[in-house]
Amino acid sequence: MTWFHPIALLIVAYLAVFFQTTLNELRPFVGAQVDLLPSLMVYAALSGGLVSLTLLAVGGGLWMDSLSANPLGVTMLPLFVVGLVIQRNREYILRDQAYAQLIVGFSASLAVPVLTILLLLNIEVHPLLGWFSLWQSFVVAAVGACATPLWFQFFDWIGGRLNYRTLPEGGYRADREIKRGRQ
Repeated sequence: MTWFHPIALLIVAYLAVFFQTTLNELRPFVGAQVDLLPSLMVYAALSGGLVSLTLLAVGGGLWMDSLSANPLGVTMLPLFVVGLVIQRNREYILRDQAYAQLIVGFSASLAVPVLTILLLLNIEVHPLLGWFSLWQSFVVAAVGACATPLWFQFFDWIGGRLNYRTLPEGGYRADREIKRGRQ
């Protein structure tokens, strides 16, 4: 197993959480804080295994909760559940099609905040909810949908630059038997 993919996912998740919590130029215009972790979870679920999915859910969830008002660890479970559902059904998802990436990214970016709110309500933490929360959920889901194809392009570019290239198959086939001598 190569550890390039999980380590690259964790580094990008750390940087994404840092930048989405420190750069707030978009918040006054649209009224919502963007969340890039669900779209990154879509990439991890469609491209990696259970190890990279779990590492991203635990690491990204803890990093996100440490920089937000959420109790520590509350974002891990929704991220993991959404990633696990996508990974278990990835043979039905057209991974290389941009419209499929947009739809799955929108769904995941909408499902993670909803599951987080349900989890917060179950542990008797009362988040601020109102009609404006619908607009914020739509903005977060739209930004997540737009970011999902960008993650696929970015990791394909990084993988092409840093991973070994596979050698082309030669003209000699290994399954062919060569008979020598007189016939």
